Order: sequence, then structure tokens, then C-alpha cells
Amino acid sequence: MDTVRRETRAGWDALRAAWNGPGRERDLVAQSLKAAAAAVLAWVVGGVWMGDPLALMAPWVALVLVQATVYSSLVQGARQFGAICVGTVLASAAQAITGDTTGALALSVPVLMLLANWSRFGDQGIYAATTALFTLTAGSVSMAGVGHRVGQAALGAVIGVAVNALVLPPVHLRDVRENLAALAREAGDVLRIVAADLREGEWDAQTAAGWLSASSRLDHRLEALRSARRWSQESLRLTYGPLRRLHRVPHGGALPPVDEDERFGRVTGHVAALTRALAVSVDDNRTPAPPQGPALGAYARLLELIGEACHSEADSLLHGSVRPRLDKETEEAMRDLHQELQEKLRRHAGEGAAHTAVLGTLLLQAENLWAETVPDDGGQ
Repeated sequence: MDTVRRETRAGWDALRAAWNGPGRERDLVAQSLKAAAAAVLAWVVGGVWMGDPLALMAPWVALVLVQATVYSSLVQGARQFGAICVGTVLASAAQAITGDTTGALALSVPVLMLLANWSRFGDQGIYAATTALFTLTAGSVSMAGVGHRVGQAALGAVIGVAVNALVLPPVHLRDVRENLAALAREAGDVLRIVAADLREGEWDAQTAAGWLSASSRLDHRLEALRSARRWSQESLRLTYGPLRRLHRVPHGGALPPVDEDERFGRVTGHVAALTRALAVSVDDNRTPAPPQGPALGAYARLLELIGEACHSEADSLLHGSVRPRLDKETEEAMRDLHQELQEKLRRHAGEGAAHTAVLGTLLLQAENLWAETVPDDGGQ
């Protein structure tokens, strides 16, 4: 029941997001309706206007080919059409050789399933085998039937690609900004959570495990960002000029630079290293020990300020810019904390290697995060 509730809530939230304004949810709704419209149009043309008894192929192909980008529609269309032609021809040849539907299936389907793994077909190879099944089980096999199926597949491919290209052609620039902003915000959330727990001073292995879990989720968000980047770069292919005017591209069509993805990849790595160092420091089976007293409080405040810088950057990304300047007061506070921590590190060095090792590692990771999230004087 909990799973059903979560899924129902997620579906309702997605519907509300699609209704409230532009975003990934609305893009998915548009693509789904376009695929349905392409299938209906292909059936009307092939089955109603042309009166073809084998018109099923046209809506089937059109439905599949309204892919996420126009370029992928063309590529997948060519692959699927090739797979359908191969499946139709081999099934017809097997029927002619065996003279029996069962024998033709036994002869052609194993061969076509092996061909489905051919890299030239990509993920469309399975359509060779499914087309053979349709061909052999739909009735008598003839040259006219083969021609009809191939022709209907070509018609469906043309309609599917045309609908995707001409009706709100998908340009996924919004996804990159949203994923990049979400990664920046979630990185800031992790840092602020760690800072709050450190400030309270009552944290243990279970608390550190929670930090590790939160930082690991950043890896999933980073992979989503990289996937969105690939989709966005592909969506710009074949959608220039008049086609792009049919669809409003957010933020003037400007993508955040690829360097921003790499920078936040490094931020994710530094956050993970920081949480691992803290987890090691509270492990009873390890020698390093966590810092204590004022040093821990100063470090928590520094992490909190870096987390706020990440949040500011997330807000800026959603409004079309990157790397906002921090206010002078925040920058001065961060520099003062940094200097204070360095002094405390020198003081800790006289108190024992265990505390010093952890504080030095934590300070290094904070400096790495600072370098990646706080612009220098020559920054943007």
C-alpha cells in the first residue's frame, strides 16, 4: 500500500507540474500526445483513405518513431524500416520453402532473433522478428502482401518523423538547466545537513551513514545531468531554423557550458570524499578521530556557507545565468573561517595525529569545494 501511495502521489505531482507550467512533465505529455496523434493519422491515411487491409504496420511504426528528438526519429526510423524489410522478406522466403506456417516460424524466427543483436539495427532489431510473426500469422503470404507491409511501414515512418519534426519539435535545453540546478541545490542540501549535525555535536556512525547515503544520491543526479546533456545536444541536430521557431526554446536556446557539468562532477566527488572522511572518523575500528570543540563549529559554519553558495547558484541557473557572485559579507566570512581553521589545524597538530589527520582532510575537501563553488575575482 505504501508503494501504491507513493506512486499515486508521484503521478499526481507530475500532472500538477505539467498543468502549472513548462517543464519536463509537460514535454513528456506533449511527446505522448504527438505519438498518439501520429498513430491515428497513419491509420487514417493507410487504413481509411488507402483502404489497405494491412494498414496495421503504418500506425505501429508511426507510434514508435515519435522519439525524444527529431534526429533519433530519423535514425530509429531507418533502422526499424530496415529490420521490418528483413523480417518480411525472410518470413516470406521461409513460407515459400516450407509451405507451412509452423515450419516457417521455426525456420525464420531463430535467425531473426540472432539478427536482432546486430549493432546496425541498434535497439530496433527486435522488430524484424515481430514483423515475421505478423507476416506469417496474418494469413496467406504473397508478394503483394510483402509489398503492402513494406509500403505501410514506410508510410508510418514518414508520418512519425514528420509529426515529431513539425509539431512542437522537442528541444531539451530546459532539462540540462533543471538537472544542473537540481544537482547544485542537492549538493548544497547535503552540505547544510552535515553542517547542522556537526554544529549540534551529537553525531555517530548512523548519522554518518545518512550523510554517505545523501552524497551517493548526488551521483544519480549527476548521471541524470549527463543524460540530459546528451539528449539536448542531440535535440539541436536537425531542429535549426524554421523548425525551432515552432517551439519556444527556454533562455534563448543557450545551454550552460559543458564545463559546468564537469565542475559539478568535481563538486559531487568532493562532497563524497568529505562524508567518507567523517564516516571514517567515527568508526571505532579506525585510528582517525573527529575534530572537537571550536574547530568543529567553525568547520560547520564554513560548510553551511558553501552550501548557501550552491543554493544561490541553483537559483541563478534556473533564471538563465551561471556562477553568481557572492555578497562581500559572505565572502569575507568564508575567508575568516578558512583562516581560523588553518590556525586550529596548526594547534591540533600538537594534540595528536588522529585529530589532525581528520581535520586536515576535511579542510582540504572544504577548500576544494570552495574553489569550485565560489568564483574568484576573475569569475563571472
